[in-house]
Amino acid sequence: MSLNPPKETVLDRFLRYVKIDTQSQEDAESYPSTAKQLDLLRLLADELKDLGVSDAAIDQYGYVTGTIPANLPGDTGQTVPTIGFIAHADTSPAVSGTNVKPVVHENYRGGDIVLPGDPARIIKTSEYPNLEKRYIGMDIVTSDGTTLLGADDKAGVAEIMTAVDVLAQNPDIKHGPIKIGFTPDEEVGQGTKHFDVKKFGADYAYTLDGGPLGEIEFETFNAFLAVLNIEGIGVHPGYAKDKLVNAIRVFADFVTRLPKDMAPETTEERQGYIHPYDFNGQAEHLTVKMLIRDFDMDGIKAKQKILTGIVEEVQSLYPKAKIEIEFNEQYLNMRYLIEKEPLVLENAKEAIRRTGTEPHYTLIRGGTDGAKLTYDGLLTPNLFAGGEAFHSKIEWVPVQVMEKAVETVVNLAVVWAERPR
Repeated sequence: MSLNPPKETVLDRFLRYVKIDTQSQEDAESYPSTAKQLDLLRLLADELKDLGVSDAAIDQYGYVTGTIPANLPGDTGQTVPTIGFIAHADTSPAVSGTNVKPVVHENYRGGDIVLPGDPARIIKTSEYPNLEKRYIGMDIVTSDGTTLLGADDKAGVAEIMTAVDVLAQNPDIKHGPIKIGFTPDEEVGQGTKHFDVKKFGADYAYTLDGGPLGEIEFETFNAFLAVLNIEGIGVHPGYAKDKLVNAIRVFADFVTRLPKDMAPETTEERQGYIHPYDFNGQAEHLTVKMLIRDFDMDGIKAKQKILTGIVEEVQSLYPKAKIEIEFNEQYLNMRYLIEKEPLVLENAKEAIRRTGTEPHYTLIRGGTDGAKLTYDGLLTPNLFAGGEAFHSKIEWVPVQVMEKAVETVVNLAVVWAERPR
C-alpha cells in the first residue's frame, strides 16, 4: 500500500529535538530533575495536538500523554487491546547536551568516522562493526564530537512522533486504540517514578529505546544497590598512633577483595557484575554505592553473599571501625513476566518483519523504563531505535534505521488490530 508521507521526516524531527538540551541530573530534589527537560516535553504535547491528538497533555511531573482513537469498523475497536508507545525525552548526565551540532554523514561508504568538531573523537569500525556490516550506503547522524548527540532517546521520540504523523496522514490505516507517552528522567533511574499506569490506559506497551536495527529486548538485569557505610575514628594525624581508624584505608582493603572477574569491564552477555561507582566521605566516615547486576536471582544472592563476606573479613581487620552494608532492590528482570504473554513479542517480530528486517532478541545489560512498567502491570518490551555508543560523544544513529523504526510502530498498530490476542 502506498502511503502519504508525514508532514515532517523523522530526520528533520530528530535534528530539531537534539538541539534542545534535556540533560537530567542525579540526586535532584525536583521532578523532573532539571527544568530544561520541560522545553522539549511541552513542545511534544503541542506537536501531538497539531497532529490531531486532541487529548494530548503534559502533567505536573512532565509526563506527556495522548490517545489516538481506534478507527476500526463497528465495535471492533472496543475488543482490540490498547497499545502504548513510550520514549524518554531526557539525555544522560554523563556528557553535555548543550549546543548540540548534529552532523549527517550522507551515503556512508565505510571506514572510521572522524567527528569534525574534535578530530580526536573517532567512531571506529573495529568497535562498532555494524557500520560496515549493515549500514553501508545509509546516512549516519553524529554530533560534531564536542557533545552528546542525544539519540538516546530522542531517536525514539522522533520515531514515535513521526509514526503519529504517518497515521494522521493515512486515515485508511486501520488500527485499535493507541496511547503515546513521553517521560523525563529515565537516565537517572526515575523515568516511571510518578507514571500512572492505570491512567495511561494501555493494555500493552513498547518503549523505543533500543539499539541496532531489528532488536527486541525483553530481558534485563535484576538490579540491586549495595550501600556500604564505614565509620572510622578521627584523630589528629600527628597524634594518631594506635588511635586513628582511617575509613578510606578500610575501604581500600575492601575494594581490593572484590572479585576482578565480576567487574563491568571484565564481563559481557549474561555475566553479572559488582560495580562500585560512587564514593563520598573522608577519613572518619565514608559511604560507597555499588551496583549489583545479574540476570538470575541466584546470581544476585551469590554476589550479596560475597559482599557480606568481605565486610566480615575487613571488619575483623579493623575491630574499632563500624562497617555496614545494605541491599536495596532497584528493578527486576522483566522477562519473568513478559514471557508469560508471548503475543506481545510475536506481534513485535511480525511488525519488524513487515519492514523487510529480520527481528532478533537481545539482552539489556542495563535498565529501561519498561522493566519498571512491566512490574507495575504494563508489559513493556523495548524495541530498536537505531542508536549506538550511547552516553558518549561518539554516539551515532543511521537515518534509514530510524525510518524502519517508524514503520515498525505503524505496523504494530496494524498487527494488533489484525490478531489482537
